Amino acid sequence: MKINKKIFLLIALTFLQLAISQVQSKKQIEKTLIEAGDAFFNLDVDKSLKLSKSALDNAYKIKDDALMAKAYNVIGLNFEEFYNPDKGFDYYQKALKHAELAQNDSIRDWVNNNIGSYYSYRKNNFKKSIEYYKKALFFSEKIKDSIEIMYTKLNIASAYFAINDFKNGIVYLESTKDYVLKSKELEAKISLYSMFGSYYSFYNDNVKAEQNFNEAVNLSKKNTSKLVDSNVCDVYNDFSKHYNKNKNYEKAFYYLNLHQELKEKVYNDERIKKVKLAGSEIELAEYQRQIDKIEVEKSKQSKDLKESKLIVLLFVIILFILLLLLYSLYKNNVFREQSNRELKIANEELKIAKEKAEVASQLKTQFVSTISHELRTPLYGVVGITNIILDEHKELVNSPHLNSLKFSARYLLSLVNDLLQINKIEENKITLENMIFNVSDEIKTIVDSLEFIAVKNNNKLIADIDANIPEFLIGDKLRLSQVFMNLVSNALKFTKDGEVKVTAKQERIEGTKHFIYFSIQDNGVGIAKEDQEKIFEKFVQIERKEGDYQGTGLGLSIVQKLTELFGSKIHLESEEGVGTNFSFTIGFEADETKKNEIINNIVVDLSSNHFYKILVVEDNKINQIVTKKILESNNFKCTILEDGYAAIELLDKENFDVILMDINMPIINGFDTTKLIRKKGITTPVIALTAFDKQEITEQALSCGMNDIIIKPFEQGKLFQVINNLVAKKNVD
Repeated sequence: MKINKKIFLLIALTFLQLAISQVQSKKQIEKTLIEAGDAFFNLDVDKSLKLSKSALDNAYKIKDDALMAKAYNVIGLNFEEFYNPDKGFDYYQKALKHAELAQNDSIRDWVNNNIGSYYSYRKNNFKKSIEYYKKALFFSEKIKDSIEIMYTKLNIASAYFAINDFKNGIVYLESTKDYVLKSKELEAKISLYSMFGSYYSFYNDNVKAEQNFNEAVNLSKKNTSKLVDSNVCDVYNDFSKHYNKNKNYEKAFYYLNLHQELKEKVYNDERIKKVKLAGSEIELAEYQRQIDKIEVEKSKQSKDLKESKLIVLLFVIILFILLLLLYSLYKNNVFREQSNRELKIANEELKIAKEKAEVASQLKTQFVSTISHELRTPLYGVVGITNIILDEHKELVNSPHLNSLKFSARYLLSLVNDLLQINKIEENKITLENMIFNVSDEIKTIVDSLEFIAVKNNNKLIADIDANIPEFLIGDKLRLSQVFMNLVSNALKFTKDGEVKVTAKQERIEGTKHFIYFSIQDNGVGIAKEDQEKIFEKFVQIERKEGDYQGTGLGLSIVQKLTELFGSKIHLESEEGVGTNFSFTIGFEADETKKNEIINNIVVDLSSNHFYKILVVEDNKINQIVTKKILESNNFKCTILEDGYAAIELLDKENFDVILMDINMPIINGFDTTKLIRKKGITTPVIALTAFDKQEITEQALSCGMNDIIIKPFEQGKLFQVINNLVAKKNVD
């Protein structure tokens, strides 16, 4: 009897110790989560996420759903506020799931409030956000938490105000007003006064609106919490909108600038990088938890399998034939597991390679887009100024220097476009255009343009054109010129004190098609046999024995793709120290009927028959000169302004037929300017005149109210055609 009593006492003490240990562990986790929350409010995101991860790991150890929910909620806040809102939303969902399992109304209130804010500020889905805010209000009223009730009502009012439903929003704002003013919650007071400012601004009571906005701004100066700065950002933004609505653009710009500065301070790249880094550790831990869960299931299944095998072995002793069958199944199972392991490793390697490829592709796309924009802007000036010189000095029309300059600019523009759309070339999404051209003239223009390279390397540049080639052929002369430009410039760069010969010879005639054999031959350094197959690959540059030759590594790749578009194939013959010969044959139409059809379809510029008032919004001085010259030479009246706010102010006083809007301007960009124009009810057609790639901005341009897009440099006839069409459409409407 005494022994039994001792055993019972020992068991009781053990359970008591475990219970005390678990209570202490919960308190420690709660303390860690409080520290994580404080770090978040002080924008110490790295510390906040590390503490949250520690709390989450310990909560899983003691299997406490309430603590898991709190940890997931803090992690979600960090992700949603500073890095990836959608991942933040995923963690809110996990928090909500564990809060439901714990039946904890306080956490339900917090998480529903945060999900409501996600839909408000990240998705602009205010109907959905109001739904979650009202769920949060239900739980906060259920637990009678006055502070939570106050903030939730402010959130609901804010969502209603965002969709201009001030009638419903003011009910919630008024119901919590007295409690907010009595409380010590500075963030709540700032929100209250800011929303009253928006309310009175909407109903044009400017005195009360500015009183409330100023009160919010004054309170924000007392702020000591770094996270509240994000709320102050919104106050400055709303105040700017109020002044902009009342055409006080100086104050509108002042508060917009304060908003932007504070936003950059709160949401800086360093903080986002820290969230990304710390967040990756949390995501890795999440994946590990999933793997551990799978491993437990696998272990359980493995245990069951062993028990099954034991039973089977009892039968195997009796039936020898069954033993052989089971052995065969076992061997197959081992083979399958091995195959699965190999497949899993291969899949992981493929996943890593895919992620690296996506990052590289994104960086390449961003680089090409930036370079193309930066090149198109000065090219517009080069082409435009060249045209102005030719227009003002008719005696220079036949100048080989100006023609070479104009050709080189257009060729460079074509190269920029090919760089931007190299993937389209590879996917055969680029089609050749039919234009009438003279082979001899095109080759002569290229020879004149590249003469300076020949002189630099003391080379002789020869053009040998077959006299039997028809005077006019039909084909894409720009693409053909690009092929020649790449091959001839390459030959000149890799040849010194030598000769480069460009040959064009009629090879055969099939019906109306004339097949022309082209070759570019040099006696330069040559190409090694082992390098001849890879020189057509993208971004590949072959190291030569003589000299240091620079380039993009794209020239020959583009040449190969373009000759394939022409239905041809480029051939290479080369020997080191002897020279190199590139050759290809292309068939061009020389049919008179098709030639006349193309001539008849050429768009004739009729812009001189109209007199339109054009407003040009452009900050680049050279581009202003070019655009103004183009318009005024075609009988258009042109007014030029350097920024969007000045344009908006002028449109209040004067009417225009068309607005030509630059996108990339310093004070306010073209998209935002157009939005403000449309907000004022002005329906004047707006054409984006930009160096950005059209595909990059089409969706944004149309959504802000622009009518069409013209990419610089442009053909004048195309611009006038778009202007005429838009003015005609407006007059019909």
